[in-house]
Amino acid sequence: MVNRPGAPGSPRNLRKSHPAEPQVNLEVNVLVRLLRTVPLICLLVLCTHSLSRGDKILIHMDLGQTDHLKAYGVAFWTLEQGENVEWLLNYRGGSFMADYREEIADLCRLRGVTFSVVDLSQAASIYKEIEENNMEVVLLEKAPAIAIYTPPNKEPWDDAVTLALTYAEIPYTTLWDEEVLMGELDKYDWLHLHHEDFTGQYGKFYRSYRNALWYKQEVATCELMAKKLGYRKVSEEKKVVARAIKDYVGRGGFLFAMCSATETLDIAFAAQGVDIVPQELDGDPMDPDCQERLDYSKCVAFTDFEVSMDAYKYEHSNIDTGPDKVAARMGLESDYFTLFDFSAKLDPVPTMLVQNHVNVIKGFMGQNTAYRKSLLKNYVTIMGETEGKDEVKYIHGNLGRGTWTFYGGHDPEDYQHMVGDPPTDLTLHKNSPGYRLILNNILFPAAKKKERKT
Repeated sequence: MVNRPGAPGSPRNLRKSHPAEPQVNLEVNVLVRLLRTVPLICLLVLCTHSLSRGDKILIHMDLGQTDHLKAYGVAFWTLEQGENVEWLLNYRGGSFMADYREEIADLCRLRGVTFSVVDLSQAASIYKEIEENNMEVVLLEKAPAIAIYTPPNKEPWDDAVTLALTYAEIPYTTLWDEEVLMGELDKYDWLHLHHEDFTGQYGKFYRSYRNALWYKQEVATCELMAKKLGYRKVSEEKKVVARAIKDYVGRGGFLFAMCSATETLDIAFAAQGVDIVPQELDGDPMDPDCQERLDYSKCVAFTDFEVSMDAYKYEHSNIDTGPDKVAARMGLESDYFTLFDFSAKLDPVPTMLVQNHVNVIKGFMGQNTAYRKSLLKNYVTIMGETEGKDEVKYIHGNLGRGTWTFYGGHDPEDYQHMVGDPPTDLTLHKNSPGYRLILNNILFPAAKKKERKT
């Protein structure tokens, strides 16, 4: 029945027959409005209370993630805010989980990172699944201080680690020889080596680029630095820098290097006090017995290698398998390497370093492309190899209180990056498995140390 104005029983007639009721109606209306509002307020309070007290934010890293690389930046930012992050090894591609904070969720939305909110019961189920399988929870506690060893002069190539850090929005500091020899490394937890030639041979680019302006500038920059630091030759100065880096790792530093820096660092260790540089590059002849005088006991990764003594040969030693690939005309379509599957509970360190959403990764070349397995020291941990070949791509080892990790090749998303090619645009490679291996190393130093179970 519809009440019309003036009809019996209508509000107007009720008000006329009960003159004291307007005040009652006012109180009733206020009460009704409050009752309509309170459930919403209660819901908001309950949600806020729940999210702040018990819920977790899960950044999964499997094939459903929209931007794997940015996800590392979110995890790093969370650590910078003083919040812990749990790295769920082997769970959904190596997912990250933290106590829910709206700021973290907002950052994920801003950076295009897929995430979900899980309640206490869901989190308990995740922990149970991890406990019952080859998975592990590693607590990340503190954002590591990151340094990039890189020359001040502009070189005609990019650096994959610098690209990865910039894209993921992870802060870093650059330094070079002078800062290293002044003891600046101890300010940083993690050090990456740009594509440096620690043998003092300027990347063995002499044959093709000795008349190029950038090459002449690089030689001049290196010579000026060596002279400033009191060394007669660049090769002598670089060997001292290499030893300083080795000492930094021994004191507890985390070293990561790619491409030529990996191979030339060990060559520099073996060639302490030995001149292996051709006369065309430093003005005086090399020691005629330099090969026999190499001391492999000083190397961290390789042994029994032979150095290249030809200034016109684009090669430092026989450690690198890149020339084999060129000779076989091996292309991207047939070049892959496979990640090892480690026990997450017994070997959490290599497990962290291989976290990925795939375990077969496309290969890529560089001045050093990969390493001969037959030239590795016995204690080196192989984390990625080309099956059926004398070739490994990704290796790791301990040195004193610290660790080192070497990754062969120049750019995981540019198969044969040439001098002068433009930098890789990582907005086109948000889910790059090859770049994920780089960023695994960034978070590795943040892990809380656990006693080994074996």
